[in-house]
Amino acid sequence: MPSDTPQSLFLYSTTVSDVGTVRSNNQDSSFAGEHLAAICDGMGGHAGGDTASTIAIRSLAHIERDDASLGVQECATMMETSVLAAHDAIVGKAKRERKLAGMGTTVTAIALVEGYWVLAHIGDSRAYLLRDGHLVRMTQDHSYVQHLIDTGRITEAEARNHPQRNVVMRVLGDFDIDPRPDIAVRQAHAADRWLLCSDGLCGVLEDSTIEETLATVSDQGECAQQLVSMALRAGSTDNVTAVIADATLALDVDAFDLPHQTPLVGGAASASLEPIADIINEPVSTAPALRSGKASPAQRAAALAQETRTDPVSYTAQPSTVREETGDLQEPDTGEIPVVQKRDGRLTADPNDPDVAKAIHHEHDKQEQLSHAKVIRSRILIVVGVVALLAALAGTAAVGYLWSQTRYYLGIDDGQVAIYQGVPTNLFGFELSHPVEDTGISVADLPQNWHTQLDQGIMVDDIDAARDHADLIERESRHLEQQRNDRADGEKTDAADNNDSSDNNDSSDNADTSNDADADQEGR
Repeated sequence: MPSDTPQSLFLYSTTVSDVGTVRSNNQDSSFAGEHLAAICDGMGGHAGGDTASTIAIRSLAHIERDDASLGVQECATMMETSVLAAHDAIVGKAKRERKLAGMGTTVTAIALVEGYWVLAHIGDSRAYLLRDGHLVRMTQDHSYVQHLIDTGRITEAEARNHPQRNVVMRVLGDFDIDPRPDIAVRQAHAADRWLLCSDGLCGVLEDSTIEETLATVSDQGECAQQLVSMALRAGSTDNVTAVIADATLALDVDAFDLPHQTPLVGGAASASLEPIADIINEPVSTAPALRSGKASPAQRAAALAQETRTDPVSYTAQPSTVREETGDLQEPDTGEIPVVQKRDGRLTADPNDPDVAKAIHHEHDKQEQLSHAKVIRSRILIVVGVVALLAALAGTAAVGYLWSQTRYYLGIDDGQVAIYQGVPTNLFGFELSHPVEDTGISVADLPQNWHTQLDQGIMVDDIDAARDHADLIERESRHLEQQRNDRADGEKTDAADNNDSSDNNDSSDNADTSNDADADQEGR
């Protein structure tokens, strides 16, 4: 079958993003356009993950603009540069706002240029390509469990329940790690179908399930809806986002009625569409909401409460040029002069008229009285609010401490790996954890990556899980120690062989010398 000409393929995409049934907010962000599709999974707390994934989407959005002169290599360079720019922006914002320290995001994005797919990836979100009915994972997870899989230490099945399955080795953000994304270029075929998804989806659905759904549900929107719904029904406890992108063959690229879509934005980035509309200089819309998938009444009630708090109302944002033309600007403060009726029945608004001036003065006095009353009410509300806040903080501190004592984690105590009860933080200067059990494992014997994790605290569900994780660390420590001993024994064996060879040579030399001496004696 001959390959399609570069101009014969165009991209059509959609996205669905849902907060899920456990999280209080959606930290995923997604973009689905005619030239770009992307998924970003944020991390770093309630506000940090939202902010990081939104920054990344805005940094990539300019690729959506139709630039006929953009070649494949130029697009690949642009994708990498955009990801690195997002990293710099996230780091800069985290430094300016301390509450955002430690935020970051994954990035997985594709663009269709001149008949080629350009893929950028960093983190543990995934990109799948369905071609001719066969599904291929196009990205490699930059995660700790993927490293364990690659080195043969655990299986794919074990990785799903590994205690460190959420540890990402490479990601954009406020971390001292390499932010450069993987870039790949692959020729596009007609009917190629991509799935970009966060780990809230691929972490619970088998590849065979994903393949079957992508292959059998032709409608993009329905396919995305079903994948997100299945992930939630399968027990996903994370935000769940899917982006479906199809390469479609256009028989006449000059036709005026080619399919056109308004780019869709999902998740955290959809909370403010105007900046993205300005970046691409065209309208953008919020992604469709998940129609179903939260099966139990409790899940549906939780989802309803979460959507009430976090999900923006569906709308379309116009770029600034259109907003100016339609007069969608702030209403000016007109400061109108009062209209006064004179004794003779005339109406006047002349500020030089004494009656108008008196009315203006009266209005000013009235406004001052209202302003004074408002200040008094504000002060009362502030006092009441401070008292309520102090009471709430005291209650929160008590509840927080009681809750913290139900948690456990692995940390460092006097150079040893120890099990702590509580959480690795403090509340108003009061530590919320204390060591309860010493594992006897020396931190100095562990590799550097364990040092970093133990410094931050490895959270577990209970003390039994903490002991199991300590056993895992100890086994790895023994494995490393055995490798060091094996290397040392090998070096000793080589040295002994060298010494034996030297002794044999010396014995031979001594024997030759003795024989020469005997011969001389006989000659005499």
